[in-house]
Amino acid sequence: MANDAPAQVVKHIDNQVSMILRTINQHELSEKPKKALVKLKQALIDARVYSRDYELSETREEQIDNAKKANKYLEQIRQSILRTSEFNVFGPIDVALITAQIDSAKADLK
Repeated sequence: MANDAPAQVVKHIDNQVSMILRTINQHELSEKPKKALVKLKQALIDARVYSRDYELSETREEQIDNAKKANKYLEQIRQSILRTSEFNVFGPIDVALITAQIDSAKADLK
């Protein structure tokens, strides 16, 4: 995954999160983790959009702007993952793996 484009890494993160969320009954969660999951899902969508736009940018200015936006949403994903892990939605291994992938994507968005 080290050579993957940022949009591919974000897509992979999105797929991993989706697979994990399929294993839990989200309707049984309390209000706090439900809200965090809503923010997580929206941040994943936004990160995918801006990381793709970063790669399709025609000017360096556009690229920088899209990289900043994608990094903002990647950080929101990290925070949501950590917040929901407090409610055992994500395990420690999931948190470590996804966090490493977020770091990889952020490093490539320059």
